[in-house]
Amino acid sequence: CTYASYQRGMGDTCAFCRAPMPDSDAAILAQLRKRVDIKDPDATFILAKAYYYGGFGLQQDIPRAVQLWMEMARLGDMDAQSRIGFLYFKGEGVEKDVARAIRLWQHTAIQGHPQSRHALGAHEDDIGNHGLAVQHWMISAKMGLELSLIEIKLMFMKGHATKAQYTDALRGYQTALEETKSPQREEAVAILDKSH
Repeated sequence: CTYASYQRGMGDTCAFCRAPMPDSDAAILAQLRKRVDIKDPDATFILAKAYYYGGFGLQQDIPRAVQLWMEMARLGDMDAQSRIGFLYFKGEGVEKDVARAIRLWQHTAIQGHPQSRHALGAHEDDIGNHGLAVQHWMISAKMGLELSLIEIKLMFMKGHATKAQYTDALRGYQTALEETKSPQREEAVAILDKSH
């Protein structure tokens, strides 16, 4: 959306409402809250992160962040479900419940969420199930998650993964990257890099 706006000469306007881009934290929050009110999942996720970390001039409010992520999770947002899984796993803002975290990650991993699949692999590795960890990371690496590819390489170096598994994961990872390449995406990345 940002790239399309830039192409049309609208680089300084919101891709959704065509209003000028906000120039202060208060203006950003006002626009975010408008989008949250109409159940925009991306805006809700950004606002939840702002509460979680204390961004855009907000005081850190982990319970409010959890509330927003829970609402999104109930609506089926996989990123929110995965984030809630991490909160339960660590016991941040909610009572620690590793079993519930695992169930959330399993639910979203089955639906194709690579970060949840990676988290399952990390958990299996932590409890000594290296073979199962490698299997989870193979799947998420083939979905384009570089962190999983790195973990498989480390497992190979430790003797917990074979060279064939690492090679297969690397090829799958490269294929996933190739499938997402496009001239428009590369141009959009270049534009975003210039703006930062």
